[in-house]
Amino acid sequence: MDPSAAKTPATALVLLLAASCGIIVANIYYAQPLVGLIGPAVGLGPRSASMIVSVTQLGYAAGLLLLVPLGDLLETRRLVLLTLAASIPALLLAGLAQSGWQMLTAAVLIGLTSVAVQMLVPLAAHLAPEHRRGQVVGNVMSGLLLGILLARPISSTIAAYSNWRVVFFASAAVMAAMMLLLRLTLPKRQPSTKQSYPALLASLVALPLRLPVLRHRAAYQSAAFACFSLFWTGVPLLLMREFHDTQRGIAVFALIGAAGALTAPIAGRLADRGFAPTGTVLALLAIAASFAVALAGGLAHSVVTLAFAGVLLDSGVQSSLVFGQRIVFALGAEMRSRLNGVFIAIFFTGGAAGSALTGPVLVHFGWPGICALGAALPLAALAYFAAVSRR
Repeated sequence: MDPSAAKTPATALVLLLAASCGIIVANIYYAQPLVGLIGPAVGLGPRSASMIVSVTQLGYAAGLLLLVPLGDLLETRRLVLLTLAASIPALLLAGLAQSGWQMLTAAVLIGLTSVAVQMLVPLAAHLAPEHRRGQVVGNVMSGLLLGILLARPISSTIAAYSNWRVVFFASAAVMAAMMLLLRLTLPKRQPSTKQSYPALLASLVALPLRLPVLRHRAAYQSAAFACFSLFWTGVPLLLMREFHDTQRGIAVFALIGAAGALTAPIAGRLADRGFAPTGTVLALLAIAASFAVALAGGLAHSVVTLAFAGVLLDSGVQSSLVFGQRIVFALGAEMRSRLNGVFIAIFFTGGAAGSALTGPVLVHFGWPGICALGAALPLAALAYFAAVSRR
C-alpha cells in the first residue's frame, strides 16, 4: 500500500480539496451561459460563438495530456501552484478580449490551465485507503461538480448586474487567493516514478491500448459528457430566444441544476461496495430519460420541466463519472495521474464535440434535434456496455 494512503485524510483536507476543485474548474464553464453576450462583443456570430466553449474544453483536454501526467513525476503542490499561476494571465486576456481570435486564444489557455483540478483529484485518491477511496474521491468530486454547476449561475448573475468581462477579472483575483491558500495548507507529495517527461507522454498512448477497462469507461463517459455539453450549452440559448429569459432567469435555472451534484458522494459509496456496473447502467438510462423530459419541457414552454431534466441529467453524468474514476484509479497507484489524465481527456473531447454541435443542431433542427441527439448518445453507450459485458 502507498504510505500516503495509510489512513483516511482529515475531513478538513477533503473539504479543502473539494472546494479548490470546484473553484478552479468553474473557469471552464463561466462562458457557457454568456456566449450570447460574448459573441457579439468580440465579433463572433451565433454559429461560431459556441466554439468558445468547445475550444475551452479542447484546451482542457490538451492540458490533461500534457500537464496532468507531470503529477506522476513532480511534487504535487508545486505543480498545482505553477498551473494556477499560469491561469491568471489567461483569465485577464479573456476579460480584455476585443476580437474573436483573442477570446478563443484565451479560452484555450483557460482550459489548459484549469487542469490543476485533475492534479488534486489523484492526490485525494492517493491519500485515501482502498476501502474508502470511492467515498473520498466522490466527496472531492462533489465539490468539483458543484463548481461546474454553480459556474453558470454565478457568471450569469455577475453579467446581469455588471458586465461579462467582470466574470473573468474576478476569477483571476480568486485564482491568486487560491494559490496562497493552497501554498499554506496543501500537503506535499513526491511521486516515486523515475521516468522522464517524454517517456511519460509516450506511455499515454499505450495506456488505453493495453487497458481495456480504461477504454470502455472513457467511451461511456464521452457519451455522457457530450450530452452534458449539449444540454447546458443549448438551454441558455433556448431560454433567451424562445422563452425570452434574462441572464438573471438563466442564472436561477442553472442554480436549480446544481442539485445534481448531491449524487456524487452517494455514487462513491456505492462504488466502494461493488455496485459500479449496475450504477453505470442506471446513470446512462437517467441521461437518456432526461432528454425525453427536456423535449417535453421545450414543447410545453415549461421552465420547471426543463429544470427537472437538468437535475436528472447532471445526476446521471456525475454518477457515471464517479463510478468510472473509482474503477480507473484502481488500475495502478504509480500511474494514477496519467490514468486520470487520459480518461478525462478522452471524454472531454466528447464534451467539446457536444458543445460544437449545439449551434448547428439548434439552427437546423431546433430543440427537438438537441433532445434526439442527447437521448441517442447514452443509449449507444448502453449498447456498447452490454456488448462489453457479454464478452
